Amino acid sequence: MKTTNTHLTLFGATGGIGRALLDQALALGHRVTALARDPSKLPEHPRLSVVEGDVHDPAVVRLALKNADAALIALGAPALSKSRVRSEGTQTIVDAMRATNVRRLVCVSVLGAGDSKKDLPALYRWIIFPTYLRRPLQEHEAQEAIIRTSGLDWTIVRPPNLTDGPSTGDFWHGLGTPDADLTLKISRADVAGFMLQQLESAAYLRSAPALSYA
Repeated sequence: MKTTNTHLTLFGATGGIGRALLDQALALGHRVTALARDPSKLPEHPRLSVVEGDVHDPAVVRLALKNADAALIALGAPALSKSRVRSEGTQTIVDAMRATNVRRLVCVSVLGAGDSKKDLPALYRWIIFPTYLRRPLQEHEAQEAIIRTSGLDWTIVRPPNLTDGPSTGDFWHGLGTPDADLTLKISRADVAGFMLQQLESAAYLRSAPALSYA
C-alpha cells in the first residue's frame, strides 16, 4: 500500500486512541475521513473530512470508506456498559469494506483477549478480567473473531493498561510471551503510532501483536 498521501478511514475518532490516531495521521500527511456521531468533537483540518452518523448504519459506513486505502478501528465503550458497539460496529465496517473493496484493516483490541490471556499475571487472569472487565473482554473477543474471518488484510493490536503519556516509540511488541518483564502499561499515543506503522508493514499481517513498556 502507498505510504504517502494515504487516505485513511477512522472509526472511533473521538475516543482516546482514536483521537491520537487522528492527530498523528494528519501530522504524517495522511488524508483522513472520520465517522462521528458528533462532528463538533473533532477539529477542523484541511486533510480531515468528517462523515456524521452511526457505525451501525451500513450506508453511512460505506460512505465513510469511499476511496479509502485503509481503515482504522478504535471503537470503545465504558467498562460496565452493555454496548455492543465493538462487535456490531466492526461487523458493519467489515461488510462495508468488502463492498467497497478496501482491504487493509488495523484494529485495537486488548491484551488478554483470545490466546493472549495466558500472558497476563494471575490477578488479571482470574480476578480482574472475569469480573470488572468481563463484558469488554467478551466484546473484544467477538470483535476479533469477526476480523479474523473477514478475509481482509488485517492486523489486531493488543495493548494492556492505557495511559495518557507521550509518544516514546520505545516499547516491546511481539507475538507470544515476551522474554522481558513488562509493566503492562503503554500510552495511547504509542498505541496509535504503532497502528499507523502497520499500514507500511506486513510484519504483523493477519496476526495480533501485543504491546507494552518494559
